[in-house]
Amino acid sequence: MKLLKLSLLSTLVSLCLVSTYSAAQDAEDGIDVSGTLRANYSYKEYSENSKDKSGDLTFEMASVKFNGKLGDWGLASEYRFYDGWEALRYGYAFYDYSPEWQIQFGINQVPFGNPGFISNSFWFGVPYYLGFEDDYDTGVKTIYSSNGWGTELAFYKNAEYGASRNERYSTDLYSGTVNGTEYYNEETNQLNIRQTYEMAYEGGKTVVGGSFEIGQIYNSNTGNNGDRYAIALHLDSSYNGWNLQLQAMQYEYDAADSLDDNKIAVAAYAWQYEIASKAQAYSVNVAKTFTTSWGSVKVYNDFGLVTPDVDNDDYDNSYQNVTGVALSSGPTYTMIDFITGKNMYASTLENGHIGLPEIGDGWDYRINVNFGYYF
Repeated sequence: MKLLKLSLLSTLVSLCLVSTYSAAQDAEDGIDVSGTLRANYSYKEYSENSKDKSGDLTFEMASVKFNGKLGDWGLASEYRFYDGWEALRYGYAFYDYSPEWQIQFGINQVPFGNPGFISNSFWFGVPYYLGFEDDYDTGVKTIYSSNGWGTELAFYKNAEYGASRNERYSTDLYSGTVNGTEYYNEETNQLNIRQTYEMAYEGGKTVVGGSFEIGQIYNSNTGNNGDRYAIALHLDSSYNGWNLQLQAMQYEYDAADSLDDNKIAVAAYAWQYEIASKAQAYSVNVAKTFTTSWGSVKVYNDFGLVTPDVDNDDYDNSYQNVTGVALSSGPTYTMIDFITGKNMYASTLENGHIGLPEIGDGWDYRINVNFGYYF
């Protein structure tokens, strides 16, 4: 923890120097430094320790962000400090070729699935835990937007960190031992395309689209390559404060020289776990936002389902449902989530996986409250 504090302090000092230098430049430089501080309360119904203590309140995350532009060139970056580890969320340079075209170089958001998030809650939707929501990899992306049409085409050489590292924000393939199985898989040579169309109308808009991803899986032990793909259809519609998100997707990881073709390992948030190597995932999210005199209130319910599609009849579906409310007032943003899960990673006691044979029995639940200050 001492190293984390020293690292955070040195970074903040550096940012202050950068900010001071930037203020001395011409206003057109447009350098902006911002950040986040967050604390988290968690209560797990399925944990005796958590129940005995009535939950735990901990430091969750601090982050620093750079956003700037000089002429047609710009940069965007966010670095996060968690309790005991730290990671870059994204960091890239961009060039606005024209009002319709932009190109990004570096660690940027993979264009797959509903643009932005396929969730309303702090807990994310099930695609995040499979590697398909708010994912960031290293490569180049072009973005086209005109008359409601949006096209994103990207090539990623590899993930943002090496495959043996679990201290990462994005969910990526993991190389290491998980539940007694040794994995040697690395993401490489990935191509993405996402096509959307936005229909605006009085009181809201609807964005419909489709996404496709294809790439290789390198086995660092044998030197052979496997392959992977994912495809999704998605809709994000809003009207007078109401919002509906729908997404259906299928993915398959076909790793080379695998000890078990039915499963594969991934990692995120300083932990690693296994998922079914082939499955369908469905998301249905509903939200309503109310404006108040002090800010806004968003009430939501996010439902996710993963149906494994492997050659093992013992593999079971995974479920996650999050009912919550988000409170926004000035620089603060608080999310209160009631999370229920069945055979779902991070939502149930005995299931550190997704789509594998169920170990526990029935549904578990937990309560999570995240307090954020944004500056």
